[in-house]
Amino acid sequence: MKTIHADLDISRLEGLSEGEARRRLGEEGANELPSSKPRGVFAIAAEVVREPMFLLLIGGALIYFLLGDVQEGAMLAAFVVVVVGITFYQERKTERALEALRDLSSPRALVIRDGEQRRIAGREVVRGDLIVLAEGDRVPADAVLEWSMNLTVDESLLTGESMAVRKRAGAPEPADAGRPGGDDLPHVYSGTLVVGGRGVARVQGTGMRTELGKIGRSLQTLQPEQTPLQEQTGRLVRMLAAVGLGMSLLVVVVYGLTRGDWVEGVLAGIALAMAMLPEEFPVVLTIFLALGAWRISRQQVLTRRVPAIETLGAATVLCVDKTGTLTMNRMTVRSFHAEGEFFSIGADTAELPETFHAVAEYAILASQRDPFDPMEKALKQVGERFLSGTEHLHDDWTLVREYPLSPELLALSHVWQSPAGGEFEIAAKGSPEAICDLCHLGEGATERVAERVGEMAAEGLRVLGVARARFRADAEGGLPREQHDFAFEFVGLVGFEDPVRENVPAAVEECRQAGIRVVMITGDYPATAQSIARRIGLENAENY
Repeated sequence: MKTIHADLDISRLEGLSEGEARRRLGEEGANELPSSKPRGVFAIAAEVVREPMFLLLIGGALIYFLLGDVQEGAMLAAFVVVVVGITFYQERKTERALEALRDLSSPRALVIRDGEQRRIAGREVVRGDLIVLAEGDRVPADAVLEWSMNLTVDESLLTGESMAVRKRAGAPEPADAGRPGGDDLPHVYSGTLVVGGRGVARVQGTGMRTELGKIGRSLQTLQPEQTPLQEQTGRLVRMLAAVGLGMSLLVVVVYGLTRGDWVEGVLAGIALAMAMLPEEFPVVLTIFLALGAWRISRQQVLTRRVPAIETLGAATVLCVDKTGTLTMNRMTVRSFHAEGEFFSIGADTAELPETFHAVAEYAILASQRDPFDPMEKALKQVGERFLSGTEHLHDDWTLVREYPLSPELLALSHVWQSPAGGEFEIAAKGSPEAICDLCHLGEGATERVAERVGEMAAEGLRVLGVARARFRADAEGGLPREQHDFAFEFVGLVGFEDPVRENVPAAVEECRQAGIRVVMITGDYPATAQSIARRIGLENAENY
């Protein structure tokens, strides 16, 4: 196949040759981040045994053996084996799971080489490669767009913002060019996810030379620190050792001076040291932490290092992201507005009134047939649920042209034609302000639409406007160059909701009872954040 779509001819794009790609791969290295070396069996065992409480337990066992008390020594040695075994098993299980995840996380890339599209492993992408991006693709390397159509990318991996950003080829680069975040920029970044549209980009950086690689490089400089419990047990061991040694020496000296039997004095000092040895501490503490790791592993959570359980148990404030954590990160259509009326959709809604069929119909026509974008998926589900078997679904229509979003107009249009021919049907959706602009609404009508949008936003909804038009091309010319040249008619509004996870209110209440304060962190609109906060039962929801 030589073309992805009508507007871009792949045959004109040569890309790198295979020979040049191999040369660059050899010179610059593979497009991958150096992962931390997996901890082997001996490394895990060494970390476990180096713990102060383990050393205390082993020291006690050795002293008992030296004194000839084989039974007590064997009991302590058995505790050592049990404690080391539990901890080692849990940490080794986690390492195997992480290794499996690393193998699954390597993306593949569609590149253009020698004028042909080829699917290759992401690690084989090199600087200068032309990569083809489409919905659902993971960007394999840092690149700059040479062509795009309605391209939106989820950059939350780098920025923490859950909302996808628009990308535009040929856009002027800002002063901080090359930094993630912001709409209408030409750069795409390794590890980010394409959630809508298409594009062709030329690779500028791979491996450690990507934005993701810079983060990996900084993380390599971090060294694990001891937890508060480890520090406290270390101090306890040193204190007990000092006190025990001092008391034992005092007993030896006093016994020898008062009774003149230094051998018995030494034995009495050793007996006192053994009496002061808290051999139960390491057993109890380690088994407690290992059982905690086992319990949360049953909830599909990995614990790479068992002492992390202590940090989790010491938490007093829980900061959580909204999208994808408190909510399902899966849009659903919650409300329609048309002809001055609202209609809310719930789980038990049986049918959609005829008044709102046109809004759903043209919103679906302005979306992809096989959508990846969460909002477009939600519209398709509404169509299948309420419009199936009606004349409002048009699977046999042909998509003639797409008019993409632009910084000047935050709306897109799809031009369709039925099998019978005749007039073109144009469906548009976008921000309510852009749709009002497309429809050339007057000031009064625009204000009324803005009021309806405000009412829907106060309920925590994200709102899109929908418009439609008809166009008959004359014999001399084809379709207009811009969306504004169509005579659009305002159809209505669609309100989307990201549903709260069913178990979140109960989890928030459980945290409250445990003395843990829950704080929601989000970059969403204040009205939306407050609506979600009230729904999940957060205290002081009005402050969000």
